[in-house]
Amino acid sequence: MSWRKSSRSGPTGNCVELRGDLAAIRDSKSPQAILPVPEVATRKLLGFLRVRP
Repeated sequence: MSWRKSSRSGPTGNCVELRGDLAAIRDSKSPQAILPVPEVATRKLLGFLRVRP
């Protein structure tokens, strides 16, 4: 499964990555530590973040 890095990630390498199927999140510094989440929860979180400045 492919992972996507946040578009707001800086050059320091500190970023959040989201699995392509939206069912898991991980920290790029610790890629072996994967947080599984329901896809619906990820979609709600992304929707919430999009409406914030």
